[in-house]
Amino acid sequence: MPSFDVVSKLDHHEVTNAVDQANREINSRFDFKDSNARLEQAKNIITLVATTDFQLKQVDEIFRNKLAKRQVDVRALDYKKLEISLSEARQEVEIKEGLDQELSKKIVKLIKEGNLKVQAAIQGDHVRVTGKKRDDLQEVMAVLREAKLSLPLQFDNFRD
Repeated sequence: MPSFDVVSKLDHHEVTNAVDQANREINSRFDFKDSNARLEQAKNIITLVATTDFQLKQVDEIFRNKLAKRQVDVRALDYKKLEISLSEARQEVEIKEGLDQELSKKIVKLIKEGNLKVQAAIQGDHVRVTGKKRDDLQEVMAVLREAKLSLPLQFDNFRD
């Protein structure tokens, strides 16, 4: 029986490259001169740092542009609370990866509402979709692409 997995993955190497490029652009721009604006990256958390909240928004815009150029979907970014002190403004951005239980249930519900002849099963951080025909699976892919979901989806492990 044909099947595929619905997953949400990011290329961490591309994210690291986007952070490096954004830092290079920030260091070379005149409006950020002597401002100590930068991006810091830990495992799945990127910290935006600038002297004011206005500069922080500019740093965020630069970072988003670099991600977009590298085909990394910005829907995978989860912005935390903005922290402003006297000397700097900071904001953490979490990179979401994998499907949580709530989103998995929403995907299964969308598939069932489509009245397609497929079965969907939640398996950890991905959803496995199986059906008798390849065409049914392609219809499911089309339905999920059109749906406005909070995370970017990829279709992985397609088997005939």
